Amino acid sequence: MSTSRRTFAKNMLAATTAFSLPAFVTAGNPQKQNKKLKIVCVGGHPDDPESGCGGTLAMLQVQGHDVTIIYLTSGEAGIPGKSHAEAAAIRTKEAIAACKILNAKPIFAGQIDGAGMVDNEWVGKIQELIKMEKPDIVFTHWPIDTHKDHQAASLLTIQSWVRLGKIFELYFFEVCTGSQTMGFKPTDYVDITNTKEQKKKAVFCHTSQNPPGIYAASDCNHGMMEIFRGIEINVAAAEAFVRMGTALDFG
Repeated sequence: MSTSRRTFAKNMLAATTAFSLPAFVTAGNPQKQNKKLKIVCVGGHPDDPESGCGGTLAMLQVQGHDVTIIYLTSGEAGIPGKSHAEAAAIRTKEAIAACKILNAKPIFAGQIDGAGMVDNEWVGKIQELIKMEKPDIVFTHWPIDTHKDHQAASLLTIQSWVRLGKIFELYFFEVCTGSQTMGFKPTDYVDITNTKEQKKKAVFCHTSQNPPGIYAASDCNHGMMEIFRGIEINVAAAEAFVRMGTALDFG
């Protein structure tokens, strides 16, 4: 490799931010350096938060921070051959088990799988759920996604962020990049090398969703995504995020 190419590669790596909590929140804010943070993740269905940023949530909890996962729906339409009530009961149980693995508190918002809604009533409901948690950081879906429930979770969270005065850091995670999450260009990364197995155990709690497929399917391979994002920052495994106010700016 030529000197100019090495310099270019070095500069590109330097431009990529790998954040390690709580440092990325407390930079320039010394009074927060020893603060126990409150983390909230808003996902469309059971298994979305776990597969999208489970390694990061696990890392945060290990560091001593409180983690809450808000599931917009209970996955009512997610098990072929089961009624909505049956599927919701199964997937709620799976989500609770996954949250035990991640040491996170589960909250079920009450929307119906496949019928994601963004209206004033639901903006108010999600805003109130987030407000009650008093978060420092919130993670949610990237809004440009093929699944409308993922879009709904993202847009409701964005509206909550705006209406609550942008008082928390907002980050977007990816799921099934290429087949679901589209146009995702990370601004930040988390090294999940030490928590990737904990994340995988949480994902595998969702037995109704074919967890081996989540990690190995041709159209949704989260195992490969972790490796690829890790390569981008020169670690074994990583999760990638877009930070609100960088690639996107909603005012």
